[in-house]
Amino acid sequence: MAYTNFIPSVWAESINRELERVCVFAEDCNRQYEGDVATKGDSVHILGVGKPTIKSLARENASGEIDEAEEIEDTSVILNINQIRYFNYKVGDIDKAQAVGGLMDALSQETSEGLANEIDRFIAKMATDDQVSPLNTAPTLVTKDNILSLLDDAIEKLQENDVNMASGITITVSPRFYKLFKQAYINKDTDNSAMLENGRVAMYGNVTVKLSNNVARTEDGAVDNIMIRTKRAIAFVNPLTHTEAYRPEKSFADAVKGFILFDGKVVRPKEIINVNVKYA
Repeated sequence: MAYTNFIPSVWAESINRELERVCVFAEDCNRQYEGDVATKGDSVHILGVGKPTIKSLARENASGEIDEAEEIEDTSVILNINQIRYFNYKVGDIDKAQAVGGLMDALSQETSEGLANEIDRFIAKMATDDQVSPLNTAPTLVTKDNILSLLDDAIEKLQENDVNMASGITITVSPRFYKLFKQAYINKDTDNSAMLENGRVAMYGNVTVKLSNNVARTEDGAVDNIMIRTKRAIAFVNPLTHTEAYRPEKSFADAVKGFILFDGKVVRPKEIINVNVKYA
């Protein structure tokens, strides 16, 4: 076929590499389980444990008896791998088109960006998951005058949940939210070349602020459901990317099709908050 330089494994690797660069929401997920799954329908059992009780012991009684060993409750969450997104397109008169050069790179780039948006939209919707607590019962009307207090309230709520703030906290905001945030406060990282990868736009204290068009919206787009979370809050797997080239029987064209397999789940609900806001 005319795609003489099409190697499926190379193209799949290129797409995966570009997904890592383009995805905003997926970067801040726990991805340690990806090696455990490879096919649709597989599932991962994610085990968690409770916290042991820390007790005091008087020095004068240090040689005495201590309490019986407590039994720590554990948790088990099943992550089923069922999300599939695919692409299938053709390009006519491919030999002539290839003469301009860069066609394969351009197609790979466009494919990667489309798939990245699908992944990010899927993860962004988890802000509205039943396990995730909203910052307020009703969405807060956010302005440049109260936006920093709102962020402080979200951070405080995480702290009340015993989240270790030194472990890295990310808030992924919409363009509307970021515009107000920038008017109120901005403290950009000095290393802009690294800072701007995967949507990073600013720091607020020790919280990384990221920008994405894929923030979940409800109430006909009037409410943004913005995530603030740790990297442990959501488990995400993207174990398989498949591509192949072919020639459609009824077309004078070459075609490429493929799919990605992925899924995700909120596994530490105390480490994620929905900062639900609306705008004037």
